[in-house]
Amino acid sequence: MLLIGVNRSPFTRRVAITLNIYGVPFEQRALSGFDNRTEVRTSNPLGRIPALILDNGETLIDSNAIIDHLDEAYGEDRPLIPREGADRRAVLKVAAIMMGACEKCLHAAYERNRRPPEKQYQPWIDDCLAQVKNALVAVDETIAPNKRYVLLDRLTQADVTAVIAERLARARGIDTDAQTPRLRDLTRRLAEEPFFHVTEP
Repeated sequence: MLLIGVNRSPFTRRVAITLNIYGVPFEQRALSGFDNRTEVRTSNPLGRIPALILDNGETLIDSNAIIDHLDEAYGEDRPLIPREGADRRAVLKVAAIMMGACEKCLHAAYERNRRPPEKQYQPWIDDCLAQVKNALVAVDETIAPNKRYVLLDRLTQADVTAVIAERLARARGIDTDAQTPRLRDLTRRLAEEPFFHVTEP
């Protein structure tokens, strides 16, 4: 199995963490959607990462679709996204909020790093980062004090995406220690687990 993408991408890292949690052997080709666009397009015509090439040669694209396959193939009776009911909806909601926060972090970074300085629009950057903060605060408020996981009594995709989003938010200058202390405590501990640590960008 071959994962295409760099772990600087929260979407690629999400897939890498999920593969590690499920104990699925894989190789990773660290290609960037910006710097290696032509190579990436051989796996995804959009030129986006991640892509996952299965052992049978089939190529999956988009982190949500890839994770859906991994849950189906390897999740057995404890997939990272529960198969049905209120628990499934709750995990999907947190994952959507956290990956949405990642998208806004990337939008702010692209505005600052990819546009010429004279064309950058600071109100857009500020608005993106405000949305990130609001997303993290919303998840922080759902976490009970001293809780081991974000939602359930086990590791889920809510935890995977929370670790990724909180780290990315700190990299964009959001003080999660002060603004989302429960989320920061939880993700600090989870980030030291091997599943997460080995994917650190």
